[in-house]
Amino acid sequence: MAIQRTFSIIKPDATERNLTGAVNAVIEKAGLRIVAQKRIHMTRQQAETFYAVHKERPFFGELVDFMVSAPVVVQVLEGDNAIAKYRDVMGATNPANAAEGTIRKLFAKSVGENSVHGSDAPETAALEIAQFFAGNEIVG
Repeated sequence: MAIQRTFSIIKPDATERNLTGAVNAVIEKAGLRIVAQKRIHMTRQQAETFYAVHKERPFFGELVDFMVSAPVVVQVLEGDNAIAKYRDVMGATNPANAAEGTIRKLFAKSVGENSVHGSDAPETAALEIAQFFAGNEIVG
């Protein structure tokens, strides 16, 4: 398998409950390396740019409001088949449907407050990583 990078966000519902370390432990136990990480308070412009793909959806405003409501932790994860692996580790968007042991089953409060985001494709990962990290901030 090829070493790959993916982007992750630990969302406000998790950071407010001080779950960054617990989420990181699940990530690392799955065999992914955290090669960049920082805690930020996302601006409205950053959130609107990040979620632009959802701009026409009815939940867009609520999603942006949520993402700027408290600090988040943005991360670059690295490992074999990292994108698919992290999506498996996150679990289903709806925590009620997430597999046991996944981040969302363990920590998410609801479909909207689902604790984490992960890239869905290599192209998306590259764009998302570039939005929040300079190349010299990623140390593998």
